Amino acid sequence: MNQLPEKLEEIVEDFSFLEGREKLEYLLEFSESLPPLPHWLEGKQADMDQVHECMTPVFIYPEKQDGRIYFHFDIPAESPTVRGFAFILQQGLGWAAPESVLAIPPDFYRQMGLQEVLSGQRLNGMGAMLAHLKNLAQTKGA
Repeated sequence: MNQLPEKLEEIVEDFSFLEGREKLEYLLEFSESLPPLPHWLEGKQADMDQVHECMTPVFIYPEKQDGRIYFHFDIPAESPTVRGFAFILQQGLGWAAPESVLAIPPDFYRQMGLQEVLSGQRLNGMGAMLAHLKNLAQTKGA
């Protein structure tokens, strides 16, 4: 069954109250909140999963603990929309059970209305990011 974790559902709902350009501005606000990589991951992009389908260099590292998974992102500051979406995923999932990640609909971001303010290419990149999270949850989350 496809469903959103509670925190991610709250973020999606927040976006649903916004119109037009407000959605983009809110997404850009999220980009400023994406934390830097933890010290122990700095300089270790080779150990991270790269989202090759994204025009922006996106690297993801799954951290596992007690049967749950948390995703760290390394995305250049010059890509604020991608960073914003990564932060939404990071905060919306938190330390999630792998099954929760796998249950997210592949195009959940459409519920946020992002297709109104982002190009198809950006939306495809977001879908690719989520697909990578799902793959990591399936292969590394167990």
